[in-house]
Amino acid sequence: IKERIKREYGFTVNVGASDDKILAKMASDFEKPDKIHTLFKSQIEEKLWNLPVSEMFMVGKKSIPKLNKMGIKTIGDLAKTDKTILIKNFGKYGYMIWSYANGESKEEVNYQKEKPKGIGNSVTLPYDVGNIDELEKILIELVEKVSYRLRKENMYATVVNVQLKNNNFKNISHQKKLSIRTDTTKEILDVAKELLKELYNGELIRLIGIRVDGLVEKNEMQLSIFDMPEDTKNKKIDETMDKLKEKFGYGIITRATDIKCNKMEK
Repeated sequence: IKERIKREYGFTVNVGASDDKILAKMASDFEKPDKIHTLFKSQIEEKLWNLPVSEMFMVGKKSIPKLNKMGIKTIGDLAKTDKTILIKNFGKYGYMIWSYANGESKEEVNYQKEKPKGIGNSVTLPYDVGNIDELEKILIELVEKVSYRLRKENMYATVVNVQLKNNNFKNISHQKKLSIRTDTTKEILDVAKELLKELYNGELIRLIGIRVDGLVEKNEMQLSIFDMPEDTKNKKIDETMDKLKEKFGYGIITRATDIKCNKMEK
């Protein structure tokens, strides 16, 4: 994994391996860069306990002076301290850091992919934009990316949110709850344009973003008799564009837009 990341993306990562989630996190923070470290429970005393207590995961700057006053200088000191004393001084937090120092976090690794609660995309512009028509062009590209990911997740959105940040870094956003769930690019774009017009006041804009929330899985959606018929035409357009992107690459086709931006953010 480490070598593939370096080969395909051009940067290095550290990898930590353990039989405990927190110990694996601690191992990944050992000597850098581009290293693989293990920190199994049998290695705690050798590799972890001699480190300063400040190196312990979740031990913050405010806790360090108090721990030092108690004579706790290293992670080993923390691990060997009577947990009842730590609980008395720090409450539940004291028990947590004591258990982490002893490799007893009992943190479960979630190996199953979770469905997203929201899907968003924003762009930091290479220059200030003060024209709503130009902002709409950028919005089209962002909505396309978000709605494509929404369909790939096999989910519908019920809320659309648009975010703007001006050149003074002031952030504003508006959202709208949809009357009916959707995954079509046109329906999301129509609402996004409406929100953009409400938000934009002529300021110079440096960032624009779109997000859909209130996601529901299609196979769990119980349709009401009041639900409107689905927009078959727009769904066919989305389906055709998605297939072209999957076959020839995402950039093979897009709705009309001609601006190039320098940074995409999830």
